[in-house]
Amino acid sequence: CALAFDGSYIWIANATDNTVTKLKSDGVSQGVFAVGGEPFGLAFDGSYIWVANSTTANATKLRASDGASLGTFPVENFPTSVAFDGANVWVTNETSNTVSKL
Repeated sequence: CALAFDGSYIWIANATDNTVTKLKSDGVSQGVFAVGGEPFGLAFDGSYIWVANSTTANATKLRASDGASLGTFPVENFPTSVAFDGANVWVTNETSNTVSKL
């Protein structure tokens, strides 16, 4: 399970049902959004939530304002973490011992 904060909402990866939940600071759900297999890592890049989907070897891009899926991007084996450096999104791939730049 992973958490990310977008400046207004908390995002939670739900590995058991392949979703991400968006919560207000008082814990009220703002939606549950389908992503790839076993989401494991989350990051916010200023506009979008990036999700590392560990069992489907991809990353999902969600619009933070409404949770709309804007695409799924291939990475390598068992992505687990996501980071944003101000310009690029980076995904660690555990079983292939690599990092993907999106």
